[in-house]
Amino acid sequence: MEKDKELEVEEKDQEQEVKTRTGKNNEKNKNKKKKIIIVSSIILGIFILFGFLSLLVFPKIKLNGKSVVTLELNEKYKEDGATAKEFISKDISKSIVITGSVDTSKVGTYKIVYKVRRFKLIFTKVREVKVVDSKEPAITLKGKTKLILCPGSKFKEPGLKATDNYDGDLTDKVKTEVKDNEVLYTVVDSSGNKATATRKLTFEDKTKPTIKLKGSSNLYLVLNSKYSEAGYEAKDNCDGKINDSVKVTNNINTSKEGDYKVEYSVEDKAGNKTTVTRKVLVRKQVAPNSNTSSEPGVIYLTFDDGPSASITPKLLDILKKKGVKATFFVINRDNSLNYLLKREYDEGHTIGLHSMTHDYSRVYASVNAFWNEFNGISDKVYNVTGYRSKFIRFPGGSSNTVSRHYSKGIMTTLTKDVVNKGYKYFDWNVGSGDAGDVSTKEGVYRNVINGLSKKHVNMVLMHDYENNYKTLNAISDIIDYGKNNGYEFRAINSSTPMVTHGVNN
Repeated sequence: MEKDKELEVEEKDQEQEVKTRTGKNNEKNKNKKKKIIIVSSIILGIFILFGFLSLLVFPKIKLNGKSVVTLELNEKYKEDGATAKEFISKDISKSIVITGSVDTSKVGTYKIVYKVRRFKLIFTKVREVKVVDSKEPAITLKGKTKLILCPGSKFKEPGLKATDNYDGDLTDKVKTEVKDNEVLYTVVDSSGNKATATRKLTFEDKTKPTIKLKGSSNLYLVLNSKYSEAGYEAKDNCDGKINDSVKVTNNINTSKEGDYKVEYSVEDKAGNKTTVTRKVLVRKQVAPNSNTSSEPGVIYLTFDDGPSASITPKLLDILKKKGVKATFFVINRDNSLNYLLKREYDEGHTIGLHSMTHDYSRVYASVNAFWNEFNGISDKVYNVTGYRSKFIRFPGGSSNTVSRHYSKGIMTTLTKDVVNKGYKYFDWNVGSGDAGDVSTKEGVYRNVINGLSKKHVNMVLMHDYENNYKTLNAISDIIDYGKNNGYEFRAINSSTPMVTHGVNN
């Protein structure tokens, strides 16, 4: 029992000791909190006091305009400045020192710093200027933006160029994507601006093949001679060379004079068809005839080197008024003068062939060169008038010697060749001198009337080249003289005797 009492007393003592300790701890905690509150209050008071003093004493800088300015590349930067005050209302803006710069030619973020020095302290304010590039690049496509390609073919880039106002050439940065019937081009500049372009693709073949004839497209054969095929070359834009597909037909009968044709037809894999024609003229061989006495007193007015805009229309007006037909040996003038060829033909004049260029170095370079020249002018006359001329005048005449410089003996060959091909060639026996010998209409008139004769054909050489007014102004008097003295005027025709010179080459 005594032990139990001792234990009970001991427990009570321990319990009292714990209470005493707890009370002391609580008192200490209360004291700490009081100290913290007091210190915090003092610090807060100091901050408040400092803030209040700063409002009264320290400078305040205020930016004019925006504190963050955004400019486009190369846009001019305008400095808006700032204001500064101290002691609440005292203006000290003049004390502001501005540092920093903006380069608007370069993308980036720049800082403009505004400083005021007071009490050995520096007070600052910062404006941020952002130079940006928001303009997208440009993609320029070379060639067409809508391409027609052969079926089954692969797209080949015709070329492109990409440029940017800031980065410069971005061509190598362009991404190309071919998708179905479209090509998409994309490029992004260093500022993230994106540009696109497209090229449309159509896979089809609507282009006709071509057939190029070897040899002349206008062939002359002597009656009862044999036709020999010169050949051809056929090509297609998608199929390539297709000579084996060409079909050739003709209706030639060399035993009968007439105009015939050889027809060449070809069709590509897409069904496009082309037909070209070679004209074959079968004629009797014409024997040279210099018997000019067969038409005594007949005047053939012939005009070389036309048509011309300044002379030919007025010359035709005079001939029409006088009721006279003439012969025009033409060359290849500007197509704007084609109407004069048509008018010459429609008004009953004869059109002869004088070459495409009248350039001796080209006309007489070779026999083939000569025929290229004359077939060219023959085709032009035919295309304009529908008339296939059989009459030739050699540049310089058949007696020219200039051809010796380009091809020895060519005139001997050509004078026979043209006759064998059914042409007639005409020189002259009356010269007007209007190509250089005389310079006035009186000189032209005198040369012509002095050369006329009632004993033979009178083949008169004149010219209707540009600005040859001496001949234009003399022609009415020449015609009047001829009519008043019993001469007859005619245009060259198939029965006209060939007036020719002696060949000198």
